Amino acid sequence: MKLSDFDFDLPETLIATRPAKPRSSARMLVCDGEEIHDQVAIDLPEWLQPGDRLVLNDTKVIPARLSGERPRMGPEGETRAKMEVTLLEPQADGCWVALLKPLKKIREGEVVEFSAALSATLEGKEDGQARLRFNLMGDDFDAALAEAGAMPLPPYIAAKRAADAQDNEDYQTLWAKNSGAVAAPTASLHFDDALMAALQARGVTFTHVTLHVGAGTFLPVKVEDVTTHKMHAEWGQVTEAAAKEIAATKAAGGRVIPVGTTALRLIEGAARAGEIAPWEGETDIFIYPGFQFNVTDALMTNFHLPKSTLLMLVSALMGKEQMDRVYAHALREGYRFFSYGDASLLVPAQ
Repeated sequence: MKLSDFDFDLPETLIATRPAKPRSSARMLVCDGEEIHDQVAIDLPEWLQPGDRLVLNDTKVIPARLSGERPRMGPEGETRAKMEVTLLEPQADGCWVALLKPLKKIREGEVVEFSAALSATLEGKEDGQARLRFNLMGDDFDAALAEAGAMPLPPYIAAKRAADAQDNEDYQTLWAKNSGAVAAPTASLHFDDALMAALQARGVTFTHVTLHVGAGTFLPVKVEDVTTHKMHAEWGQVTEAAAKEIAATKAAGGRVIPVGTTALRLIEGAARAGEIAPWEGETDIFIYPGFQFNVTDALMTNFHLPKSTLLMLVSALMGKEQMDRVYAHALREGYRFFSYGDASLLVPAQ
């Protein structure tokens, strides 16, 4: 299985830089077995049955992009150098792993000031990344970060425009609860109050799980033999209550449909023994064609990068040839791609 098998030409004009308004007005391609239909996200209830269960990732994106200054005393007095920081993931010892630019211009023990309230000390450098210890913790840290930080837009959006205040709302899901992600579970961005009400009226149920999406989700696959690719690890949790809800739906004959590849990877990781079970920890599960799905019956997701692990995941679910047809149709019909783009509902043939 070669990396080139998952490549395609994507016109720049199809990369969305803003979401649809309202959220549920985004287009939605439905692939039901062999058939492809052009729909809108608000039509989702029509494609679901009473008793189906949507699995939702309730991670909350933190404003992980920070601009600050590094003060330094020298023979001529204080000098200040601009520093750009992107938080990647928290560590057990309270530090954060982060990208810091320019990393070569700062020494261990030096402080970066982001605001009057928020600063961080460089504790170390490793593999081109920084270890930062902030001056605040807990709710105080969250509040100061909310004031000083900006949303960490994906590279393909950030290259086209800077994050702004609108992204604070647009790049957060309706049910975001547990802080820790530096990228949004973007399939969930199509849900608004109108769609949730319509789903509830249809008899669809919901289960929340948590997977803190890391910046590694945007890392390219660099090996030609995709089976040798090493996935980044992300922290996730499937509670006992969530596992029971999913198991009950399966037992009753309902379908379990994760919203987004993050929710799918988490529940399949928690079901490697064959059945869903409570789970907590770091997962680096890599799903590519040939994978045996134990829980997932269908998937709602966005359109993904060429040569990405996420494109490999949907190909594992639907079959490579069918996903080639889906993406050819999406390109031909002008669907919008990536985080702020349109949706797809993928239902494998029985």
